[in-house]
Amino acid sequence: MIKEIVKDPLFLGRKSLPATPEDSHIAADLADTLYANRERCVGMAANMIGVLRRAIVFYENQTTVVMFNPEIIKKEQPYTAEEGCLSLEGTRKTTRYKKIKVQYQNEKFEKRIFLKEKLTWKQYIAIVGVIIGVFILAIEEAINGG
Repeated sequence: MIKEIVKDPLFLGRKSLPATPEDSHIAADLADTLYANRERCVGMAANMIGVLRRAIVFYENQTTVVMFNPEIIKKEQPYTAEEGCLSLEGTRKTTRYKKIKVQYQNEKFEKRIFLKEKLTWKQYIAIVGVIIGVFILAIEEAINGG
C-alpha cells in the first residue's frame, strides 16, 4: 500500500527499532511507496512512511532490494556528496564512501552480506542513515559510530 511520506523532523530523528519477522509486511508498503515515487527516489527507509523499524527498500540494477536490520560493517574511500531526501527540503553535503560492506537480513530474515563498490551506492548510505534515526546532516557521525 502506498504510504504518505513523513516530513516531521522530530519523528524522523527518533531511533528505529530492530525489525522482526512480524514486521515483514513493511517491505511491501515500502516497495509500493518507492514505486510511486520512482521518478525522484531510489530507496526509502521505514521511518519515511511512519514506521520506526530498521527496514529499507531500494533499487539496484532495476531490481527492488529489501534489507531488514542493515548495518554497515566496513567502509572505504570517503568522498563528499550533496544529497536530497523525500522527507527533507533541499540538499545537504555529507561524507559518503565508494566501498561499503553491509550485513543485513533478507525477507526470510536470513543473514546476508552485501558489498557495493560503485558511486551510485551513496543513495543507499543516506537511507541507512535514515534507518538508524539520523538526518543526512548527521550521517557521517552515525556511520563513524558517533
